[in-house]
Amino acid sequence: MSRKLVWFRSDLRVKDNPALFHAASDHEVIAVFCLCPNQWQEHNDSPNKLWFWMRNLEHLESSLNALNIPLVITHADRFENCADQLLSLAQKLKCEGISFNNEHGLNEELRDQTVERLFTEHQLQCQRHTDQTLITPGELLNGKGEFFRVFTPFKKALYRTIDPQQLQPLPAPEMQNPITLPEVARDDYQNLFTPADGLINLWPAGEEEAGKRLKAFIESHATDYKKLRDFLDSDATSTLSPYLVSGVISLRQCFYAALCANDGEMDTGNDGLQYWMSELIWREFYKHILHGFPRLSRGRAFVLETERLPWSHDKQAFNAWCSGETGFPLVDAAIKQLVNTGWMHNRLRMVTAMFLSKNLMIDWRLGEAFFMRHLIDGDLSANNGGWQWSASTGTDAAPYFRMFNPVSQSEKFDSDGQFIRHWLPQLRELSNKEVHAPWQHNIHEIDYPTAIVDPKSSREKVLSAFKALKHS
Repeated sequence: MSRKLVWFRSDLRVKDNPALFHAASDHEVIAVFCLCPNQWQEHNDSPNKLWFWMRNLEHLESSLNALNIPLVITHADRFENCADQLLSLAQKLKCEGISFNNEHGLNEELRDQTVERLFTEHQLQCQRHTDQTLITPGELLNGKGEFFRVFTPFKKALYRTIDPQQLQPLPAPEMQNPITLPEVARDDYQNLFTPADGLINLWPAGEEEAGKRLKAFIESHATDYKKLRDFLDSDATSTLSPYLVSGVISLRQCFYAALCANDGEMDTGNDGLQYWMSELIWREFYKHILHGFPRLSRGRAFVLETERLPWSHDKQAFNAWCSGETGFPLVDAAIKQLVNTGWMHNRLRMVTAMFLSKNLMIDWRLGEAFFMRHLIDGDLSANNGGWQWSASTGTDAAPYFRMFNPVSQSEKFDSDGQFIRHWLPQLRELSNKEVHAPWQHNIHEIDYPTAIVDPKSSREKVLSAFKALKHS
């Protein structure tokens, strides 16, 4: 039987892996993973994310070994080196081609095009598969033949297009006969990255763990997701985002599980299941946007005119935000959670992003990069989409006059201050009323900074800036 390379990237699983499944159906498979640490660093991928990625790669290697599929680890350092290394490996191992699942983002797409071109030039097969999305970006367009720019019409078009029966996840491939490979240099990967101390026990790696989390969420929490997801004391979110970003579980597996639990209905049925499926489609939407508008990979705003906004360059205010010392407890506690665990509740991502980009009027790109340098689930499309939504510079963004007040958000979603007290222990003795804004109650004797900005006047400032932009 002829051989084929299967190139793993952000798809570290054996179940529902299109490239692996289809390659293994008619070839002996040899798996390969390219380490690109310098490229990842340029992309602001955090040590937390990369540590988690390597742990999942370790689990993947074990799963592949059980199928008699060897895994070759190479060190490409940068994306531009991947094509030559993969071609050399394919030739050395007498493979007739390569298969991989598409990734999105300008550098990733250019890298994959180079690999496809090089393999084709050497009369070797290159088969590419859709994996990170339900529909291949570029295939779902609006009536003008353009990429959708607004989420709701995109979701409706996607729901009209997909066939639920075709969403059923693929099984793992069957065990193949053992393969004896020539000696191939192997790079160690287990100890390349050091995560924050607080997250090691929070995020067990592996496909089995991801499946358990999905099952537990669907069975115990999904039906109440819409009602409870924003409350910080409720265990209402799936915590699957790190597993989705590493590809330990697929968007398709998650969507199909929710679809089955909702009796095959996408836009009717249980409110919680509908809402969670819609959140998954936001991930899909941002992948399509990233593919359709390459400038987003270059740090540009989706709404180009917003690049003329008079962003503040107040380094002291930015450093206060980064260190969780703004004097707004919910914002500060959220940043502490991020730095210590590599993760932040989605409601808090919006609150902290709006606080930086609107109350402090600091360029959203600085916050976007800060998040990426800490997130265990850092993903360019979702992170960029969320930041530009919050800053009102992106596709289908929050209107510029929509601003979350960090105090009222705290009072609503952390009413008893439990989340704040956990991350800001110096506020533990304050009452449930005082803990949301100590400075409003003239409490200054604690080791906690006073508010660095006035919510009302900062709101007026950002509204004026956007209004001036609209009339310029």
